[in-house]
Amino acid sequence: MKRGLIVLAIAAVMLVSMAGAANYMYEKSSVKGVGYRSLEMIISTEYGYNGQKLVEKQSGSGNVITSRIELEAERQPTGLNCDWPTGTYPMDYINFTSEQELEYMPVSYQTGTYDQKWVDKLCVQNYKIGAVLTEMYTHAEHLQKTTEVKTRGYGFWANDRDRLCSACCTGVLEANLNSNVIGVAHIGWISRDPLAENNLKGRHAEYGRSVEDLTGVFSIEKFIQLWGNSTCGAISVDWLPCV
Repeated sequence: MKRGLIVLAIAAVMLVSMAGAANYMYEKSSVKGVGYRSLEMIISTEYGYNGQKLVEKQSGSGNVITSRIELEAERQPTGLNCDWPTGTYPMDYINFTSEQELEYMPVSYQTGTYDQKWVDKLCVQNYKIGAVLTEMYTHAEHLQKTTEVKTRGYGFWANDRDRLCSACCTGVLEANLNSNVIGVAHIGWISRDPLAENNLKGRHAEYGRSVEDLTGVFSIEKFIQLWGNSTCGAISVDWLPCV
């Protein structure tokens, strides 16, 4: 009897620990200066090929005129009787905003000489709806950009489509990209069926893609909207920001 009570107590502690884990993440930063910078941000709302993923990497030497980043991510666990601030039903989401103005030049300090043109890479994946977005700049002598991305999923597993209303919104990935670059730019997105098709020998059907590569001096504006279906409602990122 005592052993049974001990096992139940341990199980209860484990459940409380899981419910109280750091499933909410927020960071806001502002950086200015001259020198070498290396930045890496990796966010995942679920393990494996599920949920929302974000990877941001930046490195280079020179003048960091402006660098502002704001990140918010959360996985709202199912099975809890909670009133979520984002609505009635739990979801997982990532909100990411980045404003950058970078100029390349070699710099030398006591730790050595740094000579690297700017690299800024962003990849956002929404496994719930089978959508991915990539924004990448390399060999940049000058980069000025504003990026706003929001991705969210309703329901937490790729195989729980049967438990959700087929006419309901299953997820959203939206992005607003504005940049001026002297260097190389690569921007693209892909939309695929989140479930593998037997007719395609276990592969995922591809519904659409857009890939653009630019080398030189360019001004870029893109608004991208990928929905789980057409019932997701109003847009969540500003498609007409202030200049």
